[in-house]
Amino acid sequence: MSQSNKGLSNWLLVVAVLALAVTPLIFVRGAEFSGSDDQAEKAISEVKPGYKPWFKPLFEPPSSEIESLLFALQAALGAGVIGYAIGLYRGRSQQQRDNE
Repeated sequence: MSQSNKGLSNWLLVVAVLALAVTPLIFVRGAEFSGSDDQAEKAISEVKPGYKPWFKPLFEPPSSEIESLLFALQAALGAGVIGYAIGLYRGRSQQQRDNE
């Protein structure tokens, strides 16, 4: 595969990922996108109204926006670590092939 075909393939993948992320926001108007924690809390309160949690969180973010930011940062950090590890191992294997 030539370099220009690789570049085109990469851009098509980026466009596909963006389309997958934006399409639900366009076609599902007025929907409330809540996290699974909120949905689980609501379901538990419906099943057993007097339920008391076993423990309280160590840190409670002041707003849902900050909670979303922390979640996104955690996901980005995890993706960065995984990407670094994959790149490192791929580079090592490429270097071994070049040395042989």
